[in-house]
Amino acid sequence: MQNHHRLLLSLALGACAGMALHPYARLEALQQLNHYLIEPIGQLFLRLIFMIVTPMVLSGLMLGVFQLSSHHGLARVAKQTLMFTVLASTASVAIGIGLVNLFHPGTGLPLTALPGDSAGLRQIQQHAAQAKPMLETLLELIPKNPFDAAGKALDGGMLPLMFFSLAFGAALALSTKDQPSRWVEVLEETYAACMLIVETTMKFAPLAVFALVFQSTFKFGPQILLSLSAYLLIVVLGLLLQQGVVYTLLLRCFSKLNPWIFFRQCRDVYLYAFATASSNATLPRSLDLAEHQLKMSPDISRFVLTIGSTANQNGTALFEGVTVLFLAQVYGVDLGLSTQIQVVFMAILAGIGTAGVPGGSLPLIMILIQQIGIPAEGMGLILGVDRLLDMCRTTLNVSGDLVIAALVDQTVSNTSCEKPRASCGH
Repeated sequence: MQNHHRLLLSLALGACAGMALHPYARLEALQQLNHYLIEPIGQLFLRLIFMIVTPMVLSGLMLGVFQLSSHHGLARVAKQTLMFTVLASTASVAIGIGLVNLFHPGTGLPLTALPGDSAGLRQIQQHAAQAKPMLETLLELIPKNPFDAAGKALDGGMLPLMFFSLAFGAALALSTKDQPSRWVEVLEETYAACMLIVETTMKFAPLAVFALVFQSTFKFGPQILLSLSAYLLIVVLGLLLQQGVVYTLLLRCFSKLNPWIFFRQCRDVYLYAFATASSNATLPRSLDLAEHQLKMSPDISRFVLTIGSTANQNGTALFEGVTVLFLAQVYGVDLGLSTQIQVVFMAILAGIGTAGVPGGSLPLIMILIQQIGIPAEGMGLILGVDRLLDMCRTTLNVSGDLVIAALVDQTVSNTSCEKPRASCGH
């Protein structure tokens, strides 16, 4: 059985088992089984992956920038990455907001019929209250202590770590001037060791996928989906349009790749992203796929995918735009055209820097809705279905990273950026 078949089977079995046992979730025996066996399996797997994300980001991004800087390709790759990221993110938010205005999923929805989560709401409010002014946020992109930034990388501090990696990699290229460097050897060995850990950990992926999906369906069951079905359908439809239309057009217009063959090659990563709901946890698998199956230039894939895991969040941007307008309709807040345009730009910016972990976008949505006069309590309405939508939007986020990496690789493939292929040990 092929790997993607095993992952898909594990996902289906986890979902079915969780929904079947949800009506008996209060039984002590099931709670003990879930708490002491199934939950630790999923968390152990995620911890093994998260354990190597920081050293992989450091080594991979430094190597990518070093190789690109050495061959004068960094500026072009960065420009292409930014262009495709802005283009894809703008399209995703426009799709989401267009669907909400077309179908009005929140109009006439009785608040009393909607579930709430007061504990989860309080936690989001605490995170939102910790948000800093824009100027301070921009200043903190430059870390005073890169080791401290590395320690906080998985808690929303990934961008400062990336800035340090970019600066160090570029400085390393300038200081060595094409001469052999022990630093590069250390970085290459570190990256190879990280990939070995990923390869070993992935052998247990089907069991972990079963445990992670079981957690969500066992806790919430199918009932909560009914009250917010219109909202769910709009988000999922928007994600499907972004994947099936926007990404397909981008690949057809800016590359020689067949979109359907490309998507089929990425299916393992899509399933893994869906199960973990974490761009950071999926990053090692995406890097491995890009280099060994999609045959992208390693320096380009390392740069684009590592940056994209934080800065290219198409699914998150779409989800945020839909959620803000949906809650505005629920509470009867009339948003004019200018306000909706503001929501578009805010959603695009909010998607950049979102923590690549489950639920990382929720505090940013709370800030958005409060700025346009929607009660913060509205966030409690969507918490019950957020895990499912998080799994869906993370899949699109990861897919967008791979698409943009492929586009950048294709558009610069006729330049000197292909030269490092032989020097990267792959």
